[in-house]
Amino acid sequence: MTTNYTTQMNAARQRIVTPQMRDVLAVEPISEQALLEKVAAGKIAIPANKNHKNLVGGAVGEGLRTKINVNLGVSEDCCNLDLEMKKVENALALKTDAIMDLSTFGRTREFRRKVVDTCPVMIGTVPVYDAVAKYKKDPTEISVDEFFQVVEEHAEDGVDFMTIHAGLTRVAVERIRKNMRLTHVVSRGGSVLLEWMEVNQAENPFYENFDRLLDLCVQYDVTLSLGDGLRPGCLQDATDAPQIQELIILGELTKACWERDVQVMIEGPGHVPLNEIVANMQLEKKLCHGAPFYVLGPLVTDVAPGYDHITSAIGGAIAATYGADFLCYVTPAEHLRLPDLDDMKEGIIASRIAAHAADIAKDLPGAMDWDNQMSAARKNLDWNRMLNLAIDPEKARAYRESSKPLDDEVCTMCGDLCAVKRSKRVLEGGA
Repeated sequence: MTTNYTTQMNAARQRIVTPQMRDVLAVEPISEQALLEKVAAGKIAIPANKNHKNLVGGAVGEGLRTKINVNLGVSEDCCNLDLEMKKVENALALKTDAIMDLSTFGRTREFRRKVVDTCPVMIGTVPVYDAVAKYKKDPTEISVDEFFQVVEEHAEDGVDFMTIHAGLTRVAVERIRKNMRLTHVVSRGGSVLLEWMEVNQAENPFYENFDRLLDLCVQYDVTLSLGDGLRPGCLQDATDAPQIQELIILGELTKACWERDVQVMIEGPGHVPLNEIVANMQLEKKLCHGAPFYVLGPLVTDVAPGYDHITSAIGGAIAATYGADFLCYVTPAEHLRLPDLDDMKEGIIASRIAAHAADIAKDLPGAMDWDNQMSAARKNLDWNRMLNLAIDPEKARAYRESSKPLDDEVCTMCGDLCAVKRSKRVLEGGA
């Protein structure tokens, strides 16, 4: 087997089909030629660190099934590693496509290595968070070398993609000062770097040393997920000058990545009104040259704490229909606390529904097969098949069992007036 390549993009540009590409071809509606062309052009990313030994290759980008990501990890207030590993197990069982470890406290490297060893799906991290946990000092006192030491540790540990807020430059900060926001900077990584730059009167260390970052990415085949440090944290701030300024810089950095055969994804908003989602998708694809787009939500209203898995699923379905390739799940606990196992499940199912709905809207080959199977089962009143086909069979079965009809063929909503049963009898014959 040919292994004379540095990254997945480098392999594609040599027309080499990697094992991870073969994994993708086995499950995606795309030809080998199209996959090679789009990976080579940067329109598809296959995050696959060389040290992630048990990875089953997955891809994000144009012409593929919309993917979802699950965030987890410990904080100073909630530092139960066993619970977080249970979340990892549940996320895999609920068919997430990726997991991001956002731990900010405690034995982060031990946990990260365990996650990588456990997971066959792509793993992402935010090294700036871990730098705060590792050095246990004021973030403004962390040196450039210390930041990069953490990045290298994550790469060594097998992390497939890393969120790096390299687009939050001094120019972008100037846009914030001249265009004051209602919620300022809501990105954790972005706020850390903003304060670091202000206190040290220095440029963003990841922007200023971007070539150093790319060296590590080439060495380990790490995909960069260029973070949106200036994403809008409320509807009022959506699509403003700071957000667009950062996006312009991310587009320039995207070209720098591709020149080194480094794969890249672009992270996006945030909180966005329904009527601005399509424009946001078009802006990203245009300014960042068709790179895969990874969005948090977007949340379409600010007033629903406790239900933000719904606000984000609404936005995510529209976003993915019009250009987003990767949805970061949002749970009911968003804005309130660290999510528990139940929150996580609600968030995953909501995101999977949004992703699937978008794939149908995009007419992705095979996307509607699942729905047609469900519809056939409903027509035949085949309850066992209906429940097995449900996106959450456990919940569907619990509802069915909680309210049993007199006639097992129907449900307690319509009973003897079941339209499906009556129309089938008329149109297909029978007693």
